[in-house]
Amino acid sequence: MDYKSKEIWLINLPVMMSILIEQLINITDAIFLGHVGEVELGAAAIAGIWYLAVYMLGFGFSTGLQVVIARRNGEGRHAETGRAFCQGLLFLTALAALLCLLSKLFSPWIMGRLITSDEVCRAVVAYLDWRVYGLLFSFPFLALRSLLVGITQTKALNRAALTAVVVNIPANWLLIFTFGMGIGGAALASSLAEMCSLAVLTAHVWRTTDHRRYGLRWQFDTAVLRHVVRVSVWTMLNSFVGVVSWLAFFIAIEHLGSTELAATNVLRSVSALFFVIVSSLATTTGSLASNLIGAGESQKVTPLCRRTLRLGYTVGLPLIALALLLYHPIMSIYTDSEAIAEVARWPFAVMLANYIFALPGYVYLNAVTGTGATRTTFLLQLVTIAVYQLYLWTVSHHSTSLSAYWTAEYIYVISLGLLSVMYLKRKHYRP
Repeated sequence: MDYKSKEIWLINLPVMMSILIEQLINITDAIFLGHVGEVELGAAAIAGIWYLAVYMLGFGFSTGLQVVIARRNGEGRHAETGRAFCQGLLFLTALAALLCLLSKLFSPWIMGRLITSDEVCRAVVAYLDWRVYGLLFSFPFLALRSLLVGITQTKALNRAALTAVVVNIPANWLLIFTFGMGIGGAALASSLAEMCSLAVLTAHVWRTTDHRRYGLRWQFDTAVLRHVVRVSVWTMLNSFVGVVSWLAFFIAIEHLGSTELAATNVLRSVSALFFVIVSSLATTTGSLASNLIGAGESQKVTPLCRRTLRLGYTVGLPLIALALLLYHPIMSIYTDSEAIAEVARWPFAVMLANYIFALPGYVYLNAVTGTGATRTTFLLQLVTIAVYQLYLWTVSHHSTSLSAYWTAEYIYVISLGLLSVMYLKRKHYRP
């Protein structure tokens, strides 16, 4: 078992498209809301990050679930992959219902204490009132994605991604402008897109996956569920605290003013396209590393990471150069405000350059996750976040430059990468 660059890319491409679902939904929201008003554009940033923090609990669990499925697949124990998937699907569905309820109850109270502007706070709550329903569709989707990535049959993820985009764009237009729902319309359109995407992927798995080979039958197995939870709880916490720290970043910028917050949402939206490349390659690395270790070839994990990095830079660096050249056309897609475009000019370049450091940071972190050492990845994340928050606190007390705030992302991903490489060099892979 030796994954070449072409094989990595062919496995990664559908994964990248599936991750693009969530990001394109946020990008579409930002584009439409940028033409509604500055407050709505800025509020969507905080609301989107809050939703993402909740979503990442499910994403983190699905990452651990994917590790278990990929390991069993690599070991040739195919029937156990389906058993793990079924327990993960049940858990994620129940978790989605619980988090949806808790968010409806407590989000207004939490936002009211974090946000200084009453106008921004009301817009954030209006968005979340509709957006949280998307959890009921996105969490089961994550379980299905874990199964397909874990058994390296990822092509159907492309169709699911396309479905989300096709639904979300016209739904945004109709609900925001035609029906006058404003920021709430953007949130409802996003949830509807996730519902349709789930329907497409469910139909594919039901029709095409060999149920007998992969043990896809409904049964509750507490032993398997406990094992999946043991692996996944750390990736859940890891994913959640990572995004919560980013929420602190946006709350800090909200205190600078609505223009800076709106500009930051545009930057976040553009950076999401590059994050899709980073995240998909990192996710693919974790799955392939787990398959390699399951097949008894752990010595190939580090070369796998190097090939993934070469692939990531080959794809990403030309796109960064193109984005720098097209700064004004890109900004015009999001907003007609000259003030926002001027504020975002230099932070835009700072944000793009972060890709150079983010790619190795996340690839090596997911390689550690692929070894099964999910508690270690959580501990690495905690150390990194502590450094990140200290740097952000220092910047917030000594600078009002938006570019300076965005350099905090460099500290985060560089620290993450260094700690992950140090761990992998120990060659300590869990069985």
